[in-house]
Amino acid sequence: MAKYLLAATYQGSGLEGLTVDGGTVRVEVVRSLVENAGGRLELMYFSFGEYDTYVLFDLPDHVTAAAMAIAVRAGGLVNGHLIPLLTPEQIDAAVNLPIAYQQPGR
Repeated sequence: MAKYLLAATYQGSGLEGLTVDGGTVRVEVVRSLVENAGGRLELMYFSFGEYDTYVLFDLPDHVTAAAMAIAVRAGGLVNGHLIPLLTPEQIDAAVNLPIAYQQPGR
């Protein structure tokens, strides 16, 4: 499973819907969305400022994450930034891969 952080902002009537449904209903909607995609919701927090929600969840892979992001954004009521997260062990594996790269101008 891959872990993701979604920082999202409600747009237009999406924010109006939040005021009608409340936070706990929206969390259950997001939980259902993630679980129906084969994932697991770890946590969801509401905020104020640049983003309205922060959601931490696992999904099977990047293709599933892309499909979910497309479906949510296509509705036009939520705008978000989906951020893939890596564990320290995944970074250890990445820095130990033999990658050959030449810097520009060298």
